[in-house]
Amino acid sequence: MRPTAVNLAWAVDRMLSRLRPLPASERRAAAWALADAIAEEDVAVNRAIGDHGLALIEAIAAKRSGPVKVLTHCNAGWLATVDWGTATAPIYRAQERGIELHVWVDETRPRNQGASLTAWELGKAGVPHTLVADNAGGHLMQRGEVDLCIVGCDRVTVRGDVCNKIGTYLKALAAHDNGVPFYVAMPTSTLDPRLADGVREIPIEERSAREVTHIAGLTAAGELAEVCLVPSGTTAANPAFDVT
Repeated sequence: MRPTAVNLAWAVDRMLSRLRPLPASERRAAAWALADAIAEEDVAVNRAIGDHGLALIEAIAAKRSGPVKVLTHCNAGWLATVDWGTATAPIYRAQERGIELHVWVDETRPRNQGASLTAWELGKAGVPHTLVADNAGGHLMQRGEVDLCIVGCDRVTVRGDVCNKIGTYLKALAAHDNGVPFYVAMPTSTLDPRLADGVREIPIEERSAREVTHIAGLTAAGELAEVCLVPSGTTAANPAFDVT
């Protein structure tokens, strides 16, 4: 069970509401049609996020020369959504406009979605980027190397509490301390109108400790392998999300 993110539950509830009143013979076609409609809506929503974010990037680019430097966390690109991604949509729209960019990609331990997914996406799209350790974000902000942060989200409450991949909260604190604008790319499917207080009400998934104690990667021969990072018997905790 994945208790934290709300998008899947949103889609399942919508699908059940559509299919339950129908006779069994009509449900298959209706399910495919609704799935297609949800996908097309996702494209439109993400494109709109990209347009709003593009305006933010354009405003920064107009004030000075050199690349606009964006910091991301986790993966909120087109591998996770449809066509544009959420947090990456403004980056791709800015690239289309010919705006010079540089993206700082958080590795996003322990699952390393930034290192393995976001870096791959940006590389395929030809967007200049540099992978950094999660703890490097504050250092970069102190030195004026980050113009804005854009992150995705897994659940947002009605008062604006944002639940996202673990480490987002620390990035937000560093951004606040250094006067760096911090933006959340929120599709409507991530808003949970039932909740107000994110810290108290959003269930935080506790994932396997093995994700923290071990790491997977490619060997010199190109084969996938897993290695242990810690002494035998070490206990690890693995909260997968935090709330900003």
